[in-house]
Amino acid sequence: MAKTLFVIGTGTDVGKTYVTGLIVKKLREHGRKAAYFKAAMSGNERDAQGNLIPGDALHVKTISGIEQPLTTMCPYVYERAVSPHLAAQIEGNPVELSRVTQDLHSLCTAYDFVTMEGAGGILCPIRFDQTQHLLLPELIHACKMDCLLVADAGLGTINAVGLTAAYLKEQGIVLRGIVFNRFESGNLMHEDNKTMCEILTGVPVVACVRQGDTDLDLDAETLEALYKEADA
Repeated sequence: MAKTLFVIGTGTDVGKTYVTGLIVKKLREHGRKAAYFKAAMSGNERDAQGNLIPGDALHVKTISGIEQPLTTMCPYVYERAVSPHLAAQIEGNPVELSRVTQDLHSLCTAYDFVTMEGAGGILCPIRFDQTQHLLLPELIHACKMDCLLVADAGLGTINAVGLTAAYLKEQGIVLRGIVFNRFESGNLMHEDNKTMCEILTGVPVVACVRQGDTDLDLDAETLEALYKEADA
């Protein structure tokens, strides 16, 4: 069985997909059979045949160079650039947790490392209709994963990281580390944000990603230690 890790963000557009791509690339470059997975993906475009293309998955596949088929990366793909629960209300095809866990299990039996990416921030609704309510924390619990938190290095991140970490702890979800995206070395605020987030959460900032980075500044052994064995 694979080792797994769930990548979450402090909110939308903080760079979860970008960082996840660098993570998967690092694993592949060190000889690991790595896979990417995301339960639901919104805001996607159609190809010439009218088929929805999972943009985040395509980005990770392109930047990482993994051979995993795109069709195995995301079971629920929506066109509207809104939360998955709202996209499903508009377009149909709501997320079924049983399908997500089944697809995840298939990947875990075929790959060494499976990196799963969340949507939006920690309270993102994955499904919310008359028959079922599914928020991101419930999805993480169902997938039995620990988390890595991606945050923007700039103004406001102390509050966003602190609140997210506190909520994860309340929900009984293990936070293994933090990654700062769009980090500027020597920027006094960015450096202080890193220090304060570590102090206030008790969780290490394991990597800082600069604008345009094509490699994750984290050795493979430390990265792999963030993952845990998937349940059979």
